[in-house]
Amino acid sequence: MRLILGITGASGVIYGTRLLEFLKREKVEVETHLVISEMGKQIIELELEQRLEDVIGLASFFYENTDLTAPIASGSFHIDATIIVPCSMKTVASVANGISENLIARAADISLKEKRKLVIVPRETPLSEIHLKNLLKVARAGGTVIPASPAFYHEPERLEDLADFIVGKVLEAIGIEHNLYRRWG
Repeated sequence: MRLILGITGASGVIYGTRLLEFLKREKVEVETHLVISEMGKQIIELELEQRLEDVIGLASFFYENTDLTAPIASGSFHIDATIIVPCSMKTVASVANGISENLIARAADISLKEKRKLVIVPRETPLSEIHLKNLLKVARAGGTVIPASPAFYHEPERLEDLADFIVGKVLEAIGIEHNLYRRWG
């Protein structure tokens, strides 16, 4: 499996990094192509006790968000899914309206036009009518929207348990098995 992972400048970069850690730790046969927006880089430094270089080191490949010549900027480069986690409302708006001004938005646009899986995890609250309309446009175009709203029925004890619930939902959306949380029932 070949995945593109975009990390944008919304709070909640733990979701993207936990996803990368799971794929590396569980030795899932997935080739990861990582893109981090400039604000995403800053949020990693602010929110996590990890260095940017360590996060990048978890991926198979890394590209700058400004590099529209990267292989993943072309629909002829086969990928199985694009995941944007966390997904800022700026990025949601770009994806919803087909504005591919950076590599993350371009990768999402390609996933939609090629009928490949696109999963976005918006991290904003409250949501305005504009946000909701843009999220609906993404969903109607074929994307999967997984709000960063963790459940509590699995009795989380740590911050990582809450993040892993969302990561588990993302993995399920792209067809990867996991045991990150206890399922309901």
